[in-house]
Amino acid sequence: MKDWVRLLGKEFMVSLLLGLTMAVEVSFIAAFRAPEVIFVVGATMVLTVMAGSMIRLVLPFIFTRLKLDPATASAPLITSLSDIIGVLIYFSVASWHFGF
Repeated sequence: MKDWVRLLGKEFMVSLLLGLTMAVEVSFIAAFRAPEVIFVVGATMVLTVMAGSMIRLVLPFIFTRLKLDPATASAPLITSLSDIIGVLIYFSVASWHFGF
């Protein structure tokens, strides 16, 4: 369990830095095309990258704990869950930011 918590912390920091880097780049492009969505795009990028990384880390452990084959937590399942959560994050942040 100690190693799992340490691994989770490292993955959290790496995904945060990756998400921030991607958010800065995408926000720079959005500044020229649609400045009103800079916050939405940037925040969504950070949250989506972090959520996807946490799913990719935790899902095989959950499957192992449930005595299921962790290989079934492979790319299609993880990608589908990450995409669904990414869309939910995007629309939640946009709805909150624009007051819908």
